Amino acid sequence: MLVQIPRVLTAEQIQFVRTRLDAADAPWVDGRATAGHQGARVKHNQQIAESSPLAAELGDLILAALERHPLFISAVLPLRVYPPLFNRYDGGMQFGSHVDGSVRLLPGSGHKIRTDVSATLFLAAAESYDGGELLIEDTYGAHAVKLGAGDMVVYPASSLHRVAPVTRGTRVASFFWVQSMVRDDAQRTLLYDLDRSIQALNQQHAAHPALVELTGVYHNLLRMWADI
Repeated sequence: MLVQIPRVLTAEQIQFVRTRLDAADAPWVDGRATAGHQGARVKHNQQIAESSPLAAELGDLILAALERHPLFISAVLPLRVYPPLFNRYDGGMQFGSHVDGSVRLLPGSGHKIRTDVSATLFLAAAESYDGGELLIEDTYGAHAVKLGAGDMVVYPASSLHRVAPVTRGTRVASFFWVQSMVRDDAQRTLLYDLDRSIQALNQQHAAHPALVELTGVYHNLLRMWADI
């Protein structure tokens, strides 16, 4: 399931994040620092050092915004979220086709996270750079995603995906992974569709007794499938 999540960050938050990332002393390093064996061969970008205080500061800002975003909660059903990372692609940089690693070690914790869902939060205006589309493949073909600053896309981490070469300007984004309460993408999709239908009906027929039954079905399915 591929879901676009608008307005994760406000304009003021985007400006703050970009000011910090664009500062001359921002600790950018080779993006291959966090790539696996397969990804390192096709990855050509830069990212903020994962252990830097700047990554932690800006990552906490994003996590706080996600905790208040109902669409993110509904689509992803998050159990654990990997601390957000930050990357940039200048002219000619790209990330070839790859699949994200299935398990990652949470920095400094000794605990591991299963990567069910991948997320990309765009931090540069779409018109400020050419190329740089996130291309995600599924059974229906390849989907090109290039969103406005502050908007995010989530998709199964098992998907084959790549970032097209940037030919003008700079693409800046945050990326991270989520371990969902429901590891199966098909089950998460059913729950998301059911939740959207319940919310839509609630706007039009809030007093209808069937809403109580549908809400019960949703929570009973979540209770059946949740892996917590």
